[in-house]
Amino acid sequence: MGGYLDYIAGESILHRLNPLTKLCLSFVLCVCCFVSDSHWVVAGVMALNVLLAAVAGRQVLRRSCHMLRALVKFSLFLFVLQVLFVRDGAVLLRLPFGLLVTDLGVSFSLLFVMRLMGATMPLALVLSVTPMNDIAAVLVEKLHVPYKYSFTLMTAVRFIPIFAHEMAEIMEAQTARGVEFDTRNFFRKIRLILPLCVPLLISSVRKIESGAIAVELRGFNCRKRGCAYKRYDILPRDLLAMASGIALLAAIAAL
Repeated sequence: MGGYLDYIAGESILHRLNPLTKLCLSFVLCVCCFVSDSHWVVAGVMALNVLLAAVAGRQVLRRSCHMLRALVKFSLFLFVLQVLFVRDGAVLLRLPFGLLVTDLGVSFSLLFVMRLMGATMPLALVLSVTPMNDIAAVLVEKLHVPYKYSFTLMTAVRFIPIFAHEMAEIMEAQTARGVEFDTRNFFRKIRLILPLCVPLLISSVRKIESGAIAVELRGFNCRKRGCAYKRYDILPRDLLAMASGIALLAAIAAL
């Protein structure tokens, strides 16, 4: 998960946009996935996400494709789980234990997972083309979010790859001791991973404590909205991007 949240440097138009503009565009794309019940509209939003990733650069496009592939694998499980519990519509398939597969169930479940993928990709794209420091600073400067909350959000996102790396190290250590994490039995794998949460939790508490001490020594409580050294002005290209996003949302809502 951590690899999907790291910033990728670049000089594309997306990299040069104001962080607030990028946040607004990602929010608009997420909303676009829910204002329409058309599968084609949601698929078009997903294609637009891939196109924006291509504009941002080859590395961003490669990461978006990897993330889309991971979302498809996760969505398959949700699709199967969802389609078995929707009993409205014409029956397409009868399964043991009274389970049914209906046309409305397939349509609803497909739209559900497509919305999930379409709403996740814009947020990951923003994190790929925007440093977390800029996101936190623009939330404080433009939206007047208290710095404590902005810092908490930034720190939580930054800790995700750290915890993922530590979990991988713990699993490698357990594998060296003979624990078979490569089993194909999903429930057995979950049962093997759950005990690893204890050492990960202990390590996380230690890191949080050391981080809290570090920020206190740097005058965290004295930080105000005007303390930022960088300003984030709204330029014409930001206005054009916002207008394009609003026009897209209005067109989808009208359809």
